[in-house]
Amino acid sequence: MKIASVCRAALVAVIAFAGASSAALADSGTVTLTIYKAGWIIGGSGGSGVLNFHGRSYALSTGGLDYGLVFGGSKTVLHGRVSNINRPSDVAGVYGAAGAGLAVGRGARAIVLTNQKGAVLELTGTQVGLMANADLSGLAITMR
Repeated sequence: MKIASVCRAALVAVIAFAGASSAALADSGTVTLTIYKAGWIIGGSGGSGVLNFHGRSYALSTGGLDYGLVFGGSKTVLHGRVSNINRPSDVAGVYGAAGAGLAVGRGARAIVLTNQKGAVLELTGTQVGLMANADLSGLAITMR
């Protein structure tokens, strides 16, 4: 009976260590995205970017839909960090956000997004154009 409980405790410790070590192995990189957005009630966005990870550059494509109060058009250039990734393809996925903003001319943007793989984007940058929004939006990032 004692041997069984010792084995069970050892197995739990091994599983906990394996889970902690895989999270500890997660890495980070930098991302630059240029996103063009336009809409009237329903909006769309598209653009491109670059992921820098372990000294290599990977081309990215972006696209998305917005629904809510969306009016105008803008160009947004974002720079920042992506964390909690193990390989470059982990940055690909769907990121969802709810937000509100107003840009007339030039404005600042900052956003934190997470995809279904757990990758976290922390981005800041500038938005140029005429854009008013209070919407739900989704951004899909794919590797090119």
